Amino acid sequence: MILITIVGVLLVCAAVPATLFVVNLRRYCAPRVETASGLRIAVLIPARDEERNILACVESVLASRGVEIEVLVLDDASTDRTAAIVREIALGDARVRLVATQSLPAGWNGKQRACWLLAQETTAPLLLFLDADVRIMPDALERCSAEMQASGVALLSGFPRQITVGWMEQLLLPLIHFVLLGFLPMGRMRASTKASYAAGCGQFFLVNRRAYFESGGHEAIRKTRHDGLRLPQAFRRHGFRTDIVDLTDFAAVRMYDSAGAVWMGLAKNATEGLGAPARIVPLTILLLLGQVLPVMAAALWLAFWVSSQVVGATFDDPRMAATVSVLLALAVVAVYLPRMLAVRRFKQPPLSALLHPVGIILLLVVQWYALTKQVIGRPVAWRARAYASGTGEEVGETQKDFRG
Repeated sequence: MILITIVGVLLVCAAVPATLFVVNLRRYCAPRVETASGLRIAVLIPARDEERNILACVESVLASRGVEIEVLVLDDASTDRTAAIVREIALGDARVRLVATQSLPAGWNGKQRACWLLAQETTAPLLLFLDADVRIMPDALERCSAEMQASGVALLSGFPRQITVGWMEQLLLPLIHFVLLGFLPMGRMRASTKASYAAGCGQFFLVNRRAYFESGGHEAIRKTRHDGLRLPQAFRRHGFRTDIVDLTDFAAVRMYDSAGAVWMGLAKNATEGLGAPARIVPLTILLLLGQVLPVMAAALWLAFWVSSQVVGATFDDPRMAATVSVLLALAVVAVYLPRMLAVRRFKQPPLSALLHPVGIILLLVVQWYALTKQVIGRPVAWRARAYASGTGEEVGETQKDFRG
């Protein structure tokens, strides 16, 4: 009976996020409205050492159709050819403008400062904050702005298709959709402006200009590195609605280009998300019980059953053994169902789904690593800047850019 209870707990921990994932999959849609009424959008791109990305990013934006655009790129103290490349583009297209870098004031995260400065450089009614490693399709801006008009939200964020090449990318980055759809009640998110239901992707934020400044914009989140969560929270605290859409067919991004970059990129803001001190212990328990232990238990149970058959042994309680077998099988299905659905829907690598428990373990290790760094007070480095742990506030320069 104890064994059945334990297996039952594993099944519940696996089934709850799996059920929510399936429900959310119907709600998490691509932008459905196809045409906008001639809106003007300022595409704002903060860029720090982005010479490998900036040309392709800006060119993808300039290919947009159905909307009037201007493209503003802020060179955030780059040490490479980022600024020179943008100047060359601007010479051939008047819609592009380079915004000069400024020193980073105390109390600011670099990206948030760049976005805040960019927002003040335009009068466009819609602002799109876009990361330099994102490539958008020609109809992305028209579809998203039309969706925003139709839904009446003040902030619309989207998750691009994640291009994964290395093994660490393939194991960890597809978990973005699993965590999003498996743990966020999207129905409640859309029915409420509570900050606790905030969600977004810092790679793509389309916002209403008036609402942006009324909510404080990036100045309100100046110390954070987790703009994907904090910016929607700032909007919601001021009564504005926010929403998320599936950009799998409308944008693509390769976030990190090495295993080290994946590790540091996920660790840099972990303590503001899953790795927050008040959240990490219950989430670790839930993820281990629901995503790792069911697969391990099923493997051990199968090995035990096979060995019993080999030696001719029988179970003392066949009904109990059958119940355990059924519960474990259901738990394994619950573990893998969301990931298999995500492979098709979000164009994820099948191997990452098969190795889902390994990815979960790695994700938890990253969270605990980030929290440990915060507890011991060692600066976390990102983009050649070191920040005070847990604040996003710059404390000095470091010698290495972990993006590669």
